[in-house]
Amino acid sequence: MHRHTSQPSTSGSVVLDIGQDTAALVIHTEPEHDGLEIHVSPVDRPGERTHAAVRPRHLADRTLHCVLISPLPAGDYTVWKDDGTPHGTITLTGGSVAEYRW
Repeated sequence: MHRHTSQPSTSGSVVLDIGQDTAALVIHTEPEHDGLEIHVSPVDRPGERTHAAVRPRHLADRTLHCVLISPLPAGDYTVWKDDGTPHGTITLTGGSVAEYRW
C-alpha cells in the first residue's frame, strides 16, 4: 500500500478536464482512507491502471475525503482494492463526472 502526504484541496482549486469523449471520476471514501492510493483501469484492459490518492477536500460547509481522477476516456472501469482484487465497476460517460462510493 502506498500512502501520499498531499495537502488538502479547497473549494474551487480543482479543474476538471472533461469533454465529449472524456470524463472525470470522483471516488468518495471515509476520512481514515486519507493518503490511500486507489487504482482504476478500463474493464477490458486491467493492466492499464491509473491512480490517485485520497485527499481531504475542504468545502464551505464540510470536508470530504475522495479521489479525483481526470481526464479518463469514457467507458467501463474497474476500481481496484489494495490487494489487487476488484472493488467494483463504474461506467463513465463523456462530458460528465461519475461518482463512486468506496
